[in-house]
Amino acid sequence: MSTLGETCLEPITLAIDDAFGVALQLHQQGRLDEAEILYRKILASAPQHLDTLHFYGVLCHQQQRYEEAAVLIQRIITAAPENADAHNNLGNVLEGMDRLHDAEACYRKAVALNPDHAPALNNLGVILAARRAMDEALDAYGRAVRFAPDHADFRYNLANALRKSGQIDEAVAAYRKAVDLDPIHTGAWQGLSRTLIKAERLDEATRIFEQWLEKDPRNPIALYHQAACLGLDAPDRAPDAFVQKTFDEMAGSFDEHLQGKLDYQAPQLLTDALAAVLPPPNGALDVLDAGCGTGLCGPLLRLYAHRLVGVDLSAGMLVRAKGVCVYDELLQAELTEFLKSLTGAYDIIVSADTLCYFGDLEPVTKAAADALKPGGFFAFSLERADPQIENWQLNPHGRYAHSKRYTQKVLERAGFHPQSFSAAVLRNEGGKAVGGHIVVVSF
Repeated sequence: MSTLGETCLEPITLAIDDAFGVALQLHQQGRLDEAEILYRKILASAPQHLDTLHFYGVLCHQQQRYEEAAVLIQRIITAAPENADAHNNLGNVLEGMDRLHDAEACYRKAVALNPDHAPALNNLGVILAARRAMDEALDAYGRAVRFAPDHADFRYNLANALRKSGQIDEAVAAYRKAVDLDPIHTGAWQGLSRTLIKAERLDEATRIFEQWLEKDPRNPIALYHQAACLGLDAPDRAPDAFVQKTFDEMAGSFDEHLQGKLDYQAPQLLTDALAAVLPPPNGALDVLDAGCGTGLCGPLLRLYAHRLVGVDLSAGMLVRAKGVCVYDELLQAELTEFLKSLTGAYDIIVSADTLCYFGDLEPVTKAAADALKPGGFFAFSLERADPQIENWQLNPHGRYAHSKRYTQKVLERAGFHPQSFSAAVLRNEGGKAVGGHIVVVSF
């Protein structure tokens, strides 16, 4: 590195290339701070070193420093405007910033420069599918698969689009090809099994679970999904990996899907129930949004909050919640463990559509009680179990439903006092109303 400042061109080039090799190795080892220092030193001596600009941009993107990543990649485009990879990478960054229209333009530019650029075609398909332009999305995914036939993720995305378009046999074939290419591709196995279950091809689904677990015997998502779909003994709650994967994948279209297509009501129902037992909001309380997702409850709770904290297991959801700009703090954590770390910290804990990923409610409700101040309130939604269910059940869609009697017993054991326990329609799904409970208790 001592030669970076020398005036002889040849030694500078060699030293910079050597330095870049070291920086890239550090980056690949996850030593991001050290890699960044070296990337910055290289660019100080060689501002147009394209590989450094590229990987430094990738590093910033990994750390969700999207503005910095965009500036770095734009410098590549300025120096090399025909660089299709740079346009594709800029699209990825802009997508992370939720600038989907601009991201789409970047992907289209990359494809215009290089019509067989499979990653850009795949990324374009993702954007098109998110805005329900399914014919165009299928065309983009199909071209991506044609140019990169051995890429399992591209097959998986194609399969998802085929399923959403109602082309079930074609979707099953695409999912099968994806798991042939990558035998531990959780998303493809999950998509394949769900598609077969929904098509009522239960014998095939049973064989798929057997094949999945043969390839990946300890996969918690496989075991959980098998229990949900085939009615086997259910675990006490959804595995962290299942929740993270499900919601990370849904983050980009979550609000539109829930509010626009499913008529999702839980946040408003919960805040209305809280308003019935709380004094008028004065912005003086410590409030926790437990399982905050993209932040749909945030603006409704902000009126009550001196301090509003959101916690969620999904990093993708937290990125979207940050954009709502109402939270004082956002944390990634498993809910029960997070609550156990607190004692008397909050006046209000609200949990919308989160406890439906818990079967046994005892640990999480006990932890919530300990995390509340005396006189504090816990408000949450649950899906309603079938009348013959005594405690709780795991449904094929992967969420738990609970009986009223069981829920009341658990809350009583945790030391809560009932305030309201109401039946409600939480959302519509598959053309049917999803019945639930809206519960408010005090401690």
